[in-house]
Amino acid sequence: MRFTHFRLYAMVIALVCVWVIFTLLTGGTFLSTRNLSNLSRQAAVTAILAVGMVLVIVSANIDLSVGFGSGLLGAVAAILHVWWGQPIVLTLLAVICLGILMGLMQGYLVAYQRVPAFIVTLGGFLVYRGLMLAFTRGETILLPDNWLKSIGNAYLPQSVGWGLMLIAVVVVVVRIWQSSDFDAFTPLSGDSSPSSRLMFLMRMGGTVLLIVAFVAVMNAHKGIPIPVCVLFGLAFVFHFIANRTRFGRYVYAVGGNAEAAYLSGVNVRGITLRVFATMGALMAIAGVVLTARVGSASPEAGRLLELDAIAACVIGGASLMGGRGSIFGALLGALVMESLNNGMSMANMDASWQDIIKGIVLVAAVGFDMASRR
Repeated sequence: MRFTHFRLYAMVIALVCVWVIFTLLTGGTFLSTRNLSNLSRQAAVTAILAVGMVLVIVSANIDLSVGFGSGLLGAVAAILHVWWGQPIVLTLLAVICLGILMGLMQGYLVAYQRVPAFIVTLGGFLVYRGLMLAFTRGETILLPDNWLKSIGNAYLPQSVGWGLMLIAVVVVVVRIWQSSDFDAFTPLSGDSSPSSRLMFLMRMGGTVLLIVAFVAVMNAHKGIPIPVCVLFGLAFVFHFIANRTRFGRYVYAVGGNAEAAYLSGVNVRGITLRVFATMGALMAIAGVVLTARVGSASPEAGRLLELDAIAACVIGGASLMGGRGSIFGALLGALVMESLNNGMSMANMDASWQDIIKGIVLVAAVGFDMASRR
């Protein structure tokens, strides 16, 4: 069994254990359809950031600014739409372009001025927080009930959800059947024994069952939340980019060994710049979804989101040394982190213990990664 498979199964088992514990602590409320729907909306913001953070970490960099960066960009969206009366489409385009520009500025300093990413993004952390306080004037900007707010709070009609489920099942079955390297769902290459065929069918059946169960649970409440749809769309796009494009292969090459990649003709600086620009775009999308979900832009929006995103990537199998990580692993890690946040809040756990437990989980995940390398 490949190590990546083992790690995936370990994460799934850990997630199941977390859900069982919080189900017992909350008297079954944790697994109610209402809470699971709410959990999926909460996890969407962290997961969107984690999708971009995976590429940053795989390239052997880090971005500590995405928390307040997303809060700032969400505040800019609220200011443009509420205070200045700009159309929603123009607001979204402006915010995404601003996010890309912010990523390019940080990427330039890291790639071309050789300033360590930790320092650059720590500075961005402070700058974005200050700008957010200045732009909002220390006030909370409430969103009106319109299309912008619906990005974070609306749901797909149930019939549309079932239709998307059928499409997803067909695509996943065909993809697993045709491919031999579909992340953790890979059949054992070259082994045609009955046991391997059985494992292959179990993986395929388990994936289909997971998709059907997810849609059924979401439709049992109000439908699939729009933030989750945005997340899944981004996840599949960036999974394809990371695994099926030259840019994605170069990101892994740069993170694995930047000197060897350079000697092989890879534009290491250009790849780093594009990675940070991509992170900026996803930071903007996460900021809009966050602001829309809570219905307002506050001066403290996005606080500590960067730590949740980094933890999600590490828990999902990304190595802080670079060169290793996956999009869907980060999604699973984000679900683990938000399950902890949601479950501890529902169990009325003291805030100090919440931080302690999350810190222990993060350190344990990094320790597991270092042990696997040895």
